[in-house]
Amino acid sequence: MKRGIIWIALTFVLIGSLVLASCSSSTTATSTTSTPTSTTTAPVIPTSTAPTSIPTSTTSVNTPTTAATTTSTGNWWDSLGTPQYGGTLTISLPTDITGWDNYSDSGMTSIIPAYEEALTTDDWTLNPSVFAYQLSYRSSNYEVGYLGSSWEFTNPQTYVVHLRQNVYWQNLPPANGAQFTSADVIWDFDRVLGLGDGFTSPSPYYASSASSFANLMSITAPDKYTVTFTFNQNESEEACCELLQGGGDVLNFESPLAVQTWGNLNDWHHALGTGPFILTDFVDGTAATLVKNPNYWGYDERYPQNQLPYVSGMKVLIIPSQPTALAAVRAGKIDVIDNVSIQDAQNMAKTNPSIMQLTYPSGGTPTVDPRMDVKPFTDINVRMAMQMAVNLQDIASSYYAGTCPPYPSSMTSMYMSGWDYPYTQWPASVQAQYAYNPTQAKTLLAAAGYPNGFNTDCVASSAADLTLLQIVQSEFAAVGINMSISVMDSASWSPYVRAHKQDQLCYGGNSSGFTFPPLMGFNRWRTGYAFSWANVSDPNWDSLRNQAVAAPTVAQAQALVIQGNQYMVQQHWVVCLDTPNYFALYQPWLHGYSGQVFAISGGGVIGPLYLGFYTSRFWVTPH
Repeated sequence: MKRGIIWIALTFVLIGSLVLASCSSSTTATSTTSTPTSTTTAPVIPTSTAPTSIPTSTTSVNTPTTAATTTSTGNWWDSLGTPQYGGTLTISLPTDITGWDNYSDSGMTSIIPAYEEALTTDDWTLNPSVFAYQLSYRSSNYEVGYLGSSWEFTNPQTYVVHLRQNVYWQNLPPANGAQFTSADVIWDFDRVLGLGDGFTSPSPYYASSASSFANLMSITAPDKYTVTFTFNQNESEEACCELLQGGGDVLNFESPLAVQTWGNLNDWHHALGTGPFILTDFVDGTAATLVKNPNYWGYDERYPQNQLPYVSGMKVLIIPSQPTALAAVRAGKIDVIDNVSIQDAQNMAKTNPSIMQLTYPSGGTPTVDPRMDVKPFTDINVRMAMQMAVNLQDIASSYYAGTCPPYPSSMTSMYMSGWDYPYTQWPASVQAQYAYNPTQAKTLLAAAGYPNGFNTDCVASSAADLTLLQIVQSEFAAVGINMSISVMDSASWSPYVRAHKQDQLCYGGNSSGFTFPPLMGFNRWRTGYAFSWANVSDPNWDSLRNQAVAAPTVAQAQALVIQGNQYMVQQHWVVCLDTPNYFALYQPWLHGYSGQVFAISGGGVIGPLYLGFYTSRFWVTPH
């Protein structure tokens, strides 16, 4: 039985590197996926809510002087202008690049996707008016093959992937342009998950998450271009999609010859993949330099006669300071930057009105996460009081200048149509628990045994919105909750809170309003899960998660996710803030960019998972 399966990206533990589909030689694209049977409703992307002073155009077209070969196609992308070869694309990252080997690093602070590739990716031919890839979650309707060309379930326990036959490793030693085959896929899985090829245990990074692959019995290769995944139980389409695409760097393939030659790839000099760019230089804490792969196998799906990439090279600058990065944008030294706040976007519109801007939804809702195993947060009255102390309406209208909804969020984002539980559908009694009510907050604190409030502390990531946290700090103080704030650099913050070293509260990630694969959201509060910063242990939640993962149909999975949303908001495991919209700023000489999530950054928390795919298809015109 054939079913269209797309391995949908992103789990907090296993971060996937998704790259793109390409076509062979100088012919039309050859990606042929089975027609999806999923009934998932396409996520709805909000329209821009930017003030009228901010430009709303998302495309700037200049006449190129060195054009690629194109003809009028009558397709939507004709209006974007003619792709052009040459030039250098310059982007920035807010954290240092620390990862070069998938075996020992999550890829969260890496540019591995610039030169390594995965089995599936986004559809470059899809009109952004249909779906603009501005959410982390990609429904199977909007994904296509990359290193894999097609896939199917031959039975409920067997998933088969057919590889492209025109993919080659970069012409660098020791791979030296060898063909990419099913043996490479199996070896990479075996190495990271400890499934064979001499690997008997998962990598140190993935060891704590091996349970995610507990049902995967084996990966075999019937032939040179076919890979078969066999599970020990029937796999639902949605669960299989999320598991395998959420398989993180397992699917970001490394050369077996390279690892066998050097022992590991922790040294950037050993960077090697099948991708469009070759890493030629790296200065720690400063910049990475990449050049185009002259023997790259991929061609532009929109213009199949054009070999990729269009740009001659790429520069990745390490700029931890957002003001410094924005200054570089103003000076024309950076071509595109995302994750920009409304305040910075408004200022840029005033000083540099020629710089293009667009709006896209946040990948999650900021939260303050209390430790559920530490008093006073074991008392739900305390948690409700903290929520009631925060004026979400005022934050939305004042701090975010009316550019976001003034509502809290459940586990899945309000933009995840079909999987969401929007605030407007909550019972009035639950809505009241999230409404600003400092008087009732003090009453609840008194009922919990804290008539005079209490003192607490919060460990915050330097990459988070600390101004927003200070607003929350002030509103907590108004009801007697005196919260001190300790700021930790973002690279250290994540492992610190994963180990639950924080005394009471933490702030720096999003624990609601998720836009990544819906079933993955359950993991946030699964018992024993490292990224459950609140350290929740709730058998009811664990049972609900297990039911959702095993749901035989997408419709049943959706119903269970919504039930999980309802349970989560009633438990008050986090103090939920507003879900902001963010802005992307880009120069008028950059073409092809439409705010695609993870195309050029990951907001300092998750790396640029689609870096090679998108930047090889973007082009720049003279300026």
